[in-house]
Amino acid sequence: MFNHSLETLFMSEAEKTKKQFVVESAARLFRDKGYSATSMRDLAQAVDLKASSLYNYIQSKSEILREICFANAHRFIESMTQVEQLSGNAREKIEVLLRLHIQVATQDVTSVMAFNDEWRHLEEPFLSEFVALRRDYENRFRAIIEQGMRNGEFKVMDSSIPLFTLFSAVRWIHDWYKPNRSITSAELENEVIRLLLEGIQEF
Repeated sequence: MFNHSLETLFMSEAEKTKKQFVVESAARLFRDKGYSATSMRDLAQAVDLKASSLYNYIQSKSEILREICFANAHRFIESMTQVEQLSGNAREKIEVLLRLHIQVATQDVTSVMAFNDEWRHLEEPFLSEFVALRRDYENRFRAIIEQGMRNGEFKVMDSSIPLFTLFSAVRWIHDWYKPNRSITSAELENEVIRLLLEGIQEF
């Protein structure tokens, strides 16, 4: 089984730069107000900087959105590449990928929310580039599901059904989970994994 660690994906507070704090604050504003309604003045107030000083760290909110979207996209693509190289079966590979989705949703809430909901505001040519990355990830995820069907691990059906059902089934987590919930993030992760994989597994 692949013991994929996210330690390199999430930095401690001490490791974060001022620019990274600006990006995180922008992600929270995108979450709370929406990308279109968020202004650079809003962001300057959120990070306690004058608007003129803010431009020392970031030039525009479109630049921030690009950083958020592409950082998340490459995070998932890099993890997919690692998973594809594993010797495990399809079920084990899908489990690793689902755990990544859940861990990102519980540990990087603001970025994943902007990544999920606000990417449509990307400007060209970045929008097309980002959509291509999403499709690449989806197609590679689909290929693992289809491998599991061929091997008798998963129920045979149109692979789009389990693909988008799995994606949709973890999208709610970033909006619902809070550290003060009665369930820990690890317990949540295990319960969601069990529920989802039992749903597609061939018995």
